[in-house]
Amino acid sequence: MEIIEGSSSIRPGLRSPIVTIGNFDGVHVGHQKIFQTVTRRAREVSGQSVCYTFEPHPQRIIAPDYCPPLLLTRRKKIALIARQGIDLLIIEAFTHAFSQQSAEDFLTKVLHAQLSPREVYVGHDFHFGKGRAASFASLQAMGEKLGFGVHVIEEVLSEDEEVSSSRIRRLVAEGKVEEAARLLGRAFTVEGTVIPGAARGQSLGFATANIEVENELLPADGVYAVFGRLGEPPEQEPREVAGTAMVDPLAGKRLLAGVANIGFAPTFGARRRALEVHFLDVEGELYGSHVEVLFLGRLREERKFSNAAALAAQIGRDVEAARRLHAENEWRTRDE
Repeated sequence: MEIIEGSSSIRPGLRSPIVTIGNFDGVHVGHQKIFQTVTRRAREVSGQSVCYTFEPHPQRIIAPDYCPPLLLTRRKKIALIARQGIDLLIIEAFTHAFSQQSAEDFLTKVLHAQLSPREVYVGHDFHFGKGRAASFASLQAMGEKLGFGVHVIEEVLSEDEEVSSSRIRRLVAEGKVEEAARLLGRAFTVEGTVIPGAARGQSLGFATANIEVENELLPADGVYAVFGRLGEPPEQEPREVAGTAMVDPLAGKRLLAGVANIGFAPTFGARRRALEVHFLDVEGELYGSHVEVLFLGRLREERKFSNAAALAAQIGRDVEAARRLHAENEWRTRDE
């Protein structure tokens, strides 16, 4: 997959581009349906599959106070899109000036002039242009005028409710990571770097890795069964992705079973919300490692214990409960 920063950098002569447009935060099962349709159609017409997305999220520019926390880091989003088989990823810088374009200007001066798509596929709730005033119908009418086909991908439902990034955010924020995983098609993940902590876990007999989190969204406070991947800090992202390991430094790394705590460690009166992971059956120094934490299920809420011994006993029970979830839920570790 080739990565292009901005549509103005596109080289002329794309081959029958089959394009999809959107934010694609989460790359959930609804997004995956769109990508599968686009890549299949590109193969049928011997064309190129193209994903056109934005950075930052448009809401961060248009209404920053209402911008949702993103489900993915930039690096993970790129890696997941690459795994969908997309040939070309265009990341458009979403600025205030860009947001002021009319729908017609966006279609004629950006989409048509820069990409010259053969066909465009969007989700059923697609809106674009200044104030999101234009809808799928506007896109379809302009497509007929400019000479490209426009198709809508119908919503994907789970338990009679639409699969959406906002629904997944809500589930994660409530600690319902198992439900979120069904909508994502994989476990919800958090990335970060292992940094020194207060070493409280080690004093209890359960050494923990304190994670400096890169993601904007964490699950609700509590104790979770998790898997983890550990590796070296990522290098700068390349412009061309021959394999997802190039943008995902943890791709192919072995899974490590663990128990995670999110919160303020009330037994010890900590003042900073933190993510700490006790990796089962792992020894050695982890400081500086890049880590991805895959959340399988919430074991319990975070609560204050009368003393350290009572907390240690509960952690032991948490570890046993987590081992059972690890054995049952390896499917949630998939990224495809």
